Amino acid sequence: MKFKQSLDLMSSIIVFLNLYLKASKAPPHTLTGLSLEERNPQIIEQLMPFFGWIYQHYFRVQTDGWEYIPKNGKVLLIGSHNGGLAAPDTVMMTYDWFRQFGTERLAYALMDRRIWQFLPGLARLATQVGTLQPTPRLARTALRRGAALLIYPGGAKDVFRPYHLRHCINFQGHRGFIQLALQEDVTIIPFISYGAHSTLIVLEDIYPQLQQLHRWGMPWLGGIDPGVFPIYLGWPWGVAIGPLPNIPFPLKLHTRVCPPIIFERYGQSASHDREYVHQCYRQVVDTMQKELDQLVIEEERACLKL
Repeated sequence: MKFKQSLDLMSSIIVFLNLYLKASKAPPHTLTGLSLEERNPQIIEQLMPFFGWIYQHYFRVQTDGWEYIPKNGKVLLIGSHNGGLAAPDTVMMTYDWFRQFGTERLAYALMDRRIWQFLPGLARLATQVGTLQPTPRLARTALRRGAALLIYPGGAKDVFRPYHLRHCINFQGHRGFIQLALQEDVTIIPFISYGAHSTLIVLEDIYPQLQQLHRWGMPWLGGIDPGVFPIYLGWPWGVAIGPLPNIPFPLKLHTRVCPPIIFERYGQSASHDREYVHQCYRQVVDTMQKELDQLVIEEERACLKL
């Protein structure tokens, strides 16, 4: 049995690497994350065994709350980012989505456009899974097609937030997702995770210091402002400086879909009311923080019973 599992794993790794190489060699003007038509259900199907092994054996994922997501129609999924560029909770939630709803149901996720510059091969492969550059036009179009849309409002600063903030919802005050929900009259469904932010240990973000040096004349490497510059402990570097890719520690993850959040008012007028947008933003952040606090309590109690 173990021999067969090893063969299956090797086969799935080879498939992943082949798809990655093909995406890396794609013409520069393709797989840019600027079109809804680049999503490819056949590619997703081929990737499922690889990520399924990681789900079951590497992270040993526990998940719940999927009954809160409607079986069809548009929905806005809002998550808290964790675990560096590997973002293991994101990958595992994506795998869970396809397990629950199949690869044909329209689903997209917004990803920082700098990934297409830093890691073009990975970004192009992710494009075929449904990743888009974060433009309002693409986000609106996806929802108007009845798709599920996944957004991490905290972005790079959230995914690399220091370890002591691992149990904090940290959206950096970004409210664009609230305006999108109000304009498109779409329900927000939050999701959270426990364990993913321990798959690397972020000690500090020294971006503010480097930003000051940049103002004094120091150029950004490659001419790209990274937006974040962590110091972290993780594989394979030991100690890493900067937003480098990492191999996550094999820790157990618990992902949770939370109950829907429905606002009192929707429409263009509501989306342009700054005070109301802020109120809705606080509602989402506070709700997600309470859910995460509860999940942390559950996991810590479970650890004490071991």
